[in-house]
Amino acid sequence: MRRDRAVIDRAMIRDLADLLNETGLLEIEIEQDGMRLRVSRAGQAVSHMVAAPLAHPVVAAPAGAQPPAQAAAPAAADPAQHPGVVKSPMVGTAYRAPAPGAQPFVQIGQQVAKGDTVLIVEAMKTMNHIPAPHAGKVTAILVEDAAPVEFGEPLMIIE
Repeated sequence: MRRDRAVIDRAMIRDLADLLNETGLLEIEIEQDGMRLRVSRAGQAVSHMVAAPLAHPVVAAPAGAQPPAQAAAPAAADPAQHPGVVKSPMVGTAYRAPAPGAQPFVQIGQQVAKGDTVLIVEAMKTMNHIPAPHAGKVTAILVEDAAPVEFGEPLMIIE
C-alpha cells in the first residue's frame, strides 16, 4: 500500500506542476487525506508580506477657494473602460512593492516593458506577480499598497 501512495503522490505532483505552468502561478499548496503537498517554481522567490496601508496627507484649500476644474475631469472617466487598464486577475491583496519598506515595482510616469512585474496580488497565501500586459508609461495607479482587490478591478493604467 505504501508503494501505491508514492505513485499517486508523483502523479499528483506532476499534475500540480503542470497546473503551475498553465496558470503562471508561483506556488500551489493542497491538503488531502491528511497529506499536505506544496509545489513551487524553482528559482522563484516567494515572500509573504505584511504591510500597513500608506496614509496620504490631505491638504485643505484656503477658505472660499475652488478646486481647479481639471482635477474633476480624470475622476469622471471610468478607469475600467480605459484601453490601457491593468485589471486584477483574481481576488486578493495588492502589493505595490516586493517587500515592506522596499521600493515599489513602478511609479507614475515610469516606462515599463511588456512582462515587467507591476504589482503582486496575494491570493490564498500565494504571491502572484502581475505583469504589464504591454509596454508603455504608467499614468495612474488605482490601488493602495496592501489593499484588498476583486477580480477584474482596475489596478493601474499603462498608456
